[in-house]
Amino acid sequence: MARLNLKLLLFLLIAVVSCTLVTYIFTCGHPTTSQTSFVHRLKELSSSESRGKLYDELECSINGMYHISCRKEGKEVFIPFSFLEKYYEVYGKLTKNKGREQFEWSHSYSKVFKPTTPYNASGMFMYFSNYNVEVRDRVKCISATEGVPVSTQWEASGYYYPVQVAQYGLSHYSKNLSDRPPKRKVLEDGNLLTAKWQVPKGAYVTRNFDDEKFTHVLEFNSRDSPGISLKLKQGVDVVLSFDLRFLSMNGSLTIFLEDRDRAQIFPVSFVCSPVLIHVLNSSGSYSTNYGMGNCQNWNQLTRDLHIDLVKGHVLSGRYILKSKLSLKGHGQLDNLTVASSNHMDMFYSSSDWLVRHQDSSGGWPIGVKRKIASGKADLDPGWYSAMGQGQAMSLLMRAYYRSGKSHYLEAALKGMKPFSKPSTEGGVRAYFMNQYPWYEEYPTVPPSFVLNGFIYSLIGLYDVVSLAPHDQVGDAQLLFDQGMHSLKKLLPLFDTGSGTVYDLRHFTLGLAPNIARWDYHSTHINQLLLLSTIDSDPILTTIAARWISYMSGKRAAHN
Repeated sequence: MARLNLKLLLFLLIAVVSCTLVTYIFTCGHPTTSQTSFVHRLKELSSSESRGKLYDELECSINGMYHISCRKEGKEVFIPFSFLEKYYEVYGKLTKNKGREQFEWSHSYSKVFKPTTPYNASGMFMYFSNYNVEVRDRVKCISATEGVPVSTQWEASGYYYPVQVAQYGLSHYSKNLSDRPPKRKVLEDGNLLTAKWQVPKGAYVTRNFDDEKFTHVLEFNSRDSPGISLKLKQGVDVVLSFDLRFLSMNGSLTIFLEDRDRAQIFPVSFVCSPVLIHVLNSSGSYSTNYGMGNCQNWNQLTRDLHIDLVKGHVLSGRYILKSKLSLKGHGQLDNLTVASSNHMDMFYSSSDWLVRHQDSSGGWPIGVKRKIASGKADLDPGWYSAMGQGQAMSLLMRAYYRSGKSHYLEAALKGMKPFSKPSTEGGVRAYFMNQYPWYEEYPTVPPSFVLNGFIYSLIGLYDVVSLAPHDQVGDAQLLFDQGMHSLKKLLPLFDTGSGTVYDLRHFTLGLAPNIARWDYHSTHINQLLLLSTIDSDPILTTIAARWISYMSGKRAAHN
């Protein structure tokens, strides 16, 4: 019995000591915490080993509208950047800097190009050497009949948009000045340079004098054979130029390209068809056909074959000329040339399109309906754009400067006519508060006063003043001066204190302000900086500097 009592006493003593020890552990240094808090603390400690800092999970209520998971570290609260990015429209990414990972935060995704020399009307157009108009999603393809972009911006079936046509030409003109001279090789000219064609039995090629071109050309007829072919040296130069016409309606010229990543061959064909572009998919084998319209007339084509494949929705990749070029049908070929680029031919394609398609009123009508703002102030097909007129004039004056051909000058001078005609009567001239003339990118009623399109029209007028013979300038100087006066008076109306507005629809249509996204905001800045090299008025550089600061997150002061 004594032994039993001794054992019981010993057990009770151990139990008391154990309870005391556990209680001490749970309360040591935290006399007011509970066991639950201690367990939570242990979890924090264990997680801190990998994170290096202690934090608490926290629910954040954003203006009572959103509830998201945040973290609290001491008195600091951390909100996920994935939320801030969308909520405040800011941008960020993880990068490496000197071997260390860092996070880069930016308020704007766009760039400002500060001019280093005064603007030259015969030089590069702004920063358009960085433009690649043909790769834009809203470009259906480069037409094989006109040699210019086909737009799908406001109509899916495609149409010719003078603004896009002019930008295509201005970008290639600028690239011609900024890029290295291209590599170029003439393969066949029907006279001095002749290629070694592989001619199947029954087919033939001859070189004859053509009365229309006043030169020798290659005449071919494949008859019933698979086609007359020419072996090509493999390479990355995929800009092809040629003059072609068919004497039969079933003709085609086909070039074969290889995707170096997948070793797959893709043919691009130019055929007698009114269809702009047609892609054939036979068991995963793609063929892209471009229609040349009436093939019985000479067609001068300059094609970036990489773009032709991309617009055919063939998977993009790194393409090289491969294997051969093939001719089918009965036709004539001249000036077959392969090059790394051919910017000037593309520039003149746009210039010539503008000459051909200018109407008797001096305008380049836009053949699709334009919806401006929820059914308000819509534009019916046939409207003119001051931006389109201005950029067309900038292009045509450069074509006149480079070629000396008067029809480019005549078209540019004629393009000023809509600037003097009220927008209510089919022109592009509107007035702000019945006082300040404004050249409308979208000539709505009431006016919308788009800023970037207006400034592009001013640059076009300036290019006419700079490059046209002095006795033929006409009203260009007056129109430019009136426009610059209006610009300086109205510029403050486009300032939001943190960015700019695209237009003044909030004033004229009674709608919410149309905030300019960052690429348009930077365009406004780039345009003002260009004008500041023409006009020394400090208002241009002062406002441009303030708008640049908005791109770094600065805001106008509060009251």
